[in-house]
Amino acid sequence: MPSNRGYGGRSGRRLKNEINVVPYIDVMLVLLVIFMVTAPMITPGLINLPSVGQAAEVPATPIEVQIAEDGSLAVRRREPGAEYEKTASQDLISKVQSMLTADTPVVIAADGKVPYESVMKIMDELRSNGVTRLGLLVNQQANAGPLNK
Repeated sequence: MPSNRGYGGRSGRRLKNEINVVPYIDVMLVLLVIFMVTAPMITPGLINLPSVGQAAEVPATPIEVQIAEDGSLAVRRREPGAEYEKTASQDLISKVQSMLTADTPVVIAADGKVPYESVMKIMDELRSNGVTRLGLLVNQQANAGPLNK
């Protein structure tokens, strides 16, 4: 009777190069059962929802600084019907500070042809004189600009 010796005299059993996943499945099923049993035992935390009286205040109406194409400045509070007050660049800070409260934001609306340096100069002046909430006002248009083509 011939023997089943192959591969130079080794026994006929070959090593498996596969991972046995049965023990991992057993552990996962035990963990699943544990979580299913303990989940109903966890009590939900209490949440204190704010009432109408505790709601946050309406944000302050921003102050708008408008920079025209020719560099002229105008200031107004962004309220319906508010008119722009033209101002010189040296009077801009005093005009804005007269309208400013602790949490009033200031937005800058510059014409598209105004140089970026002029806008940054006004932003720096406002920031150095105590304006902490400062932003830019922009028009959002669909498919505007060379990047969206």
